[in-house]
Amino acid sequence: MSYEFLLTTLIIVASPGTGAIYTIAAGLARGTRASLIAALACTLGIIPHMAAAITGLAALLHTSALAFELIKYCGVAYLLYMAWVTLGERGGLTVEAEQAPRSVRQVLATGILINILNPKLSIFFFAFLPQFVQAGEPRALARMLELSGVFMLATFVVFALYGVFAAAMRSHVVTRPGVMLWMRRSFAAAFAGLGLKLALTER
Repeated sequence: MSYEFLLTTLIIVASPGTGAIYTIAAGLARGTRASLIAALACTLGIIPHMAAAITGLAALLHTSALAFELIKYCGVAYLLYMAWVTLGERGGLTVEAEQAPRSVRQVLATGILINILNPKLSIFFFAFLPQFVQAGEPRALARMLELSGVFMLATFVVFALYGVFAAAMRSHVVTRPGVMLWMRRSFAAAFAGLGLKLALTER
């Protein structure tokens, strides 16, 4: 495993994005367990993009304007929906002292959808992985799977750390209505901003 790959992976994973925001919000909203489930969900959401890149489907997505636009705007719509739900103080991202438990399936489904509906992940894998696989390598497929596994592990670990830290701060948040309101608005604005950024993204 090259030092360059590990460093690049950590930089990419640690950069704030929809998955990190969702995991942090889950930690603040419902505690450590929810944040770990959210981190796992976001990690599982990488698998379809990884598979698409490895099998060559990402090339089709990259060359097909219609396919890219369709997935992109589904992602935009979902991010705007997440912003609306967060701002409206309902769903899995509200920060309240007492909330009805949310099922593991619901948390997983939301986290997975967040990453699935991001076409840039497929293109990222398509452009990122080949840089660390030597031309003519006899075990190219196994090598790409290995690198992808490391990327997913790094994603889970970093997101889990974000979520656990957020959960540790939860008690300082839920007792302060002003802070809770500010957090809800911040998360809503973050999701809306990411949706706008995705909408303006070109292939």
